[in-house]
Amino acid sequence: MKTIAGIGRALLGAALGAALLGGPAAAQGPQLTIQAVTQPTPSIPQYTRVDIPMLRDGLPARSNGRIRVNLAAWPERNLNGPEIVRLVRSGQVEIGGVPLNTVAGDVPMLDMPDLAGLNPTIGQARRVAEALTPDINRQLERFGVRLIATAPYPAQVLFCRERVNSLADLRGKRIRTGGGSINDFVTAVGGQAVGIGFPEVYGALERGVVDCAITGTGSGNGARWYEVTTHMYVLPVAWSTYGYFVNLAWWNRLDAPARDLLTQTFAEIMDQQWKLGEEATDDGVACNAGERAGCSIGRLVENRPMTYTRATPQDLETLRGILRDNVLPSFVRRCGAPCGETYNRLVAPISGVRFEAR
Repeated sequence: MKTIAGIGRALLGAALGAALLGGPAAAQGPQLTIQAVTQPTPSIPQYTRVDIPMLRDGLPARSNGRIRVNLAAWPERNLNGPEIVRLVRSGQVEIGGVPLNTVAGDVPMLDMPDLAGLNPTIGQARRVAEALTPDINRQLERFGVRLIATAPYPAQVLFCRERVNSLADLRGKRIRTGGGSINDFVTAVGGQAVGIGFPEVYGALERGVVDCAITGTGSGNGARWYEVTTHMYVLPVAWSTYGYFVNLAWWNRLDAPARDLLTQTFAEIMDQQWKLGEEATDDGVACNAGERAGCSIGRLVENRPMTYTRATPQDLETLRGILRDNVLPSFVRRCGAPCGETYNRLVAPISGVRFEAR
């Protein structure tokens, strides 16, 4: 695993190298100031190690000062997830970043790339997201919005107050989720899904309002859930895949050099974020467990480190069955029959699990 300094040098090198690729064409034309709101908090590495150096700092360098980015995290603009795409749609923000399932109420198909149990590996999660992006954009563009990049957070796993060795141990437990298809997963394993906003989860775990909660390995570390839980069950239920969205009318008005530079920059951001998602997944497990050698991004837990259990092959197979028998049918009921057809056309060849109408 790379050190913090190593990642920083890599990102800086990417930004400086990319500055040479912007070329004189991108520097020509009127001043362009972009409003961008991209991450749930300003302290997470997705923001500090990728968005800041590549958007806020990198784009002005690459465009010789022509393009400036007023970059903020959600709390700095007093925003929450569902508002982001609506602000992008209205033109108040040109670029917004938000987990796809958070805004799937407006476009249900946005749930599809990160259905619970769909992607056992981060590599598959990226393949699925990229395969679906053109069809997602055909839906989004009806609302004046376009998806220009996808990215993951660390693997979404279970933080529990007591040891969990398998999916069977979740039966009867109250489990905090972020909603959507993860609720279907929790119900299928015999648990009770509980909706609690992320800032309130720490207190709910501390008081025993919930027995477990699902979030990214690194996200739980950053929120200090290790203080109120004892065990992680490292089953990648999902990846909280998120997207960078742009206002379509604004995007289409951009001159070709500016749009080309933004397109290239977000392709590089996407590569860096998917790489970071993989590194941060393992790092989050190591940091929460007090394993110094593997902890270089998050906070090392030295006082009462957590224990963890890896998913068994049997549980991974059970998860595939839950996807087929519970998650997919529930998703298609919410999204409509065409979503089932799209899933079978684009995703089933990757996942190996088909949707069967019942």
